Amino acid sequence: MTSRRHLSMLRSYTAADALTIGNASCGTIAIFLCLDFVATGSARYLWVAFFLLPMALVCDVLDGYVARTQKGRQSVLGGDLDSLADVISFGVAPAVLGFTLGLRGGWDMVCLTYFVVCGVSRLARFNATAAELADEETGKVKYFEGTPIPTTIVIVGVLAIAFRLDQIDGMLWFGSYRIAGADLHPMALLYVASGSAMISTIRIPKL
Repeated sequence: MTSRRHLSMLRSYTAADALTIGNASCGTIAIFLCLDFVATGSARYLWVAFFLLPMALVCDVLDGYVARTQKGRQSVLGGDLDSLADVISFGVAPAVLGFTLGLRGGWDMVCLTYFVVCGVSRLARFNATAAELADEETGKVKYFEGTPIPTTIVIVGVLAIAFRLDQIDGMLWFGSYRIAGADLHPMALLYVASGSAMISTIRIPKL
């Protein structure tokens, strides 16, 4: 009986949920590949991590499209699954990628942690206020409050450029500064800016 209950949850997944799981899987594998780079120093698989995060974004876009087209088959897990997957792929994974590529100073880690916390907070706020933001006639959310967490893929693109040009400790990272006994790479402030934008009250129309 127990196994049937577990399988019943899997059977309840829709096609949109499968894409959301793909999103989470891409982010998780990217994190594993970053850990491999830290442990071995070999960059042979790190480009796969850079590739997987845009693929996570593709899955995220498609799961929303599929969910809207699956009339009469909405998943009760869909919203929560989507938020949890986004935290992995667009919150934790980009932060781990930054740490992997050299943002390892004390202040860097504060910036990266702030970034992840902002992402979690932004998703929690959206889930809690989605009903209030929804249009009364259509029931659909017409705008986002704060930048959506998938926009953090821009940071991944910047890191990819830096890595490609082999400028991890050079000009693209703008050097390193010692502040109050801990190091700060100004590049880490990009994470702070992104996190702050996510928790802002800026209204962005939902396409």
